[in-house]
Amino acid sequence: MKKSFVNGSLKAIATIAALTLIAGCSSSSTNSANAKACLALDTGGVDDKSFNASAWAGAEEAKELGADVKYLAATSDADYAPNIKKLVDEGCNIVIGVGFLINGAIVEAAKANPETKFAIVDQDGKDHGPAGDQYPGTVIENLKGIEFATNQAAFQAGYLAAGYSKTGKVATYGGLNIPPVSIFMDGFARGVAHYNTVKGKKVTVLGWDAAKKDGTFVGGFSDQAKALQISKNFEQQGADVIFPVAGGLGSATANQSMTGKKSVTIWVDSDGYVQAPQFASVILTSVMKGVGTSVFAVIKEVIDGNFSPTNYLGTLENQGTFLAPYHDLESTVDATLAAEVEQLGVDISSGKIAVS
Repeated sequence: MKKSFVNGSLKAIATIAALTLIAGCSSSSTNSANAKACLALDTGGVDDKSFNASAWAGAEEAKELGADVKYLAATSDADYAPNIKKLVDEGCNIVIGVGFLINGAIVEAAKANPETKFAIVDQDGKDHGPAGDQYPGTVIENLKGIEFATNQAAFQAGYLAAGYSKTGKVATYGGLNIPPVSIFMDGFARGVAHYNTVKGKKVTVLGWDAAKKDGTFVGGFSDQAKALQISKNFEQQGADVIFPVAGGLGSATANQSMTGKKSVTIWVDSDGYVQAPQFASVILTSVMKGVGTSVFAVIKEVIDGNFSPTNYLGTLENQGTFLAPYHDLESTVDATLAAEVEQLGVDISSGKIAVS
């Protein structure tokens, strides 16, 4: 089990990630005293205890490089393009869109403002045409895609959940059925399936159908009441481990785990034990996405003059994704199971076990 997490060791992990990012051909570095790095956040707010919060932590870490940082948060998708334009007009050297749904606005802004550097979290950063159906897409020289193989760590989490469950039922749900969400859910379900194959068990996954690529979704990332009801429904069906992939809505699930005392929660994106310590007693682990790590690394690229459109891919191997420690629940995780989960990460990294 990795003992590092974004808020606790961002500097060390960022160094690894920065080396992973391939240097470009920019002719000169940006004077750090004048560097302005700006985030265009998705909905959910900067304090969502998850995705946006992790991105902002990475940007704030870049202050140590001399960068001036700021963010604008969206209240709806209508804010994406106006927020990006405001940041460009304010002279930001790098504008980073945080969220899959911001991609269209970032692509258009990058094409319209070739002197400004852009990056997009959870997208490939390519121009896929007006309908978004042209693949592999056209490279935009001032736009970098930031993606994560989070299905790798989620696969470990699924295996863990299956081995931890006493009822033989575990569950997952998402905010929206979009690739950066469903990749977690699918990886989780496949991890459960792998456990069943290895152990000859029949642990059931509620909330995701791998064959249909569909499952249970809130319909957004702000409806706490609906997330809570979904969590209650899962408990009523017997699920004792629940994995919400819905940003800050994980708090609704963790709250239900605490009050209902029938389940534990697996957090997403950031370490829930750190970000939401009020739920520490019911957070089994967190499937980490190194959003803050990648944001820091991209800002560093711009300051150093090494920015390029070459994509960043976070994996188990480069710690762009990983499982957080078990923290307060460590004593409840069987030592053999913990060792198997750790070895599973090694085998995924080496390619011995393929995660679709």
